[in-house]
Amino acid sequence: GEKMPRKGGPGILRSDLLLINKIDLAPYVGASLAVMERDTRRQRGERPFVFTNLRSGEGLEVVVSWLEEQMRRARRLQIEIPS
Repeated sequence: GEKMPRKGGPGILRSDLLLINKIDLAPYVGASLAVMERDTRRQRGERPFVFTNLRSGEGLEVVVSWLEEQMRRARRLQIEIPS
């Protein structure tokens, strides 16, 4: 629900990229995406997050791009990436 970002658990505070999925259900459960965005920005500051609906693919391109960039950075730094 929209209160999850406000609770500030470890996933919200420490994840490299926070996915807020199933945004298509928000209107059916009375959750406001605007409130979720505001609270997430408050909790995470500049750390990235993305709203997704992975069933329809909404937001998926952002997630894939972020992951690809992380892999490029790791390769530049010659960090071993587990396969």
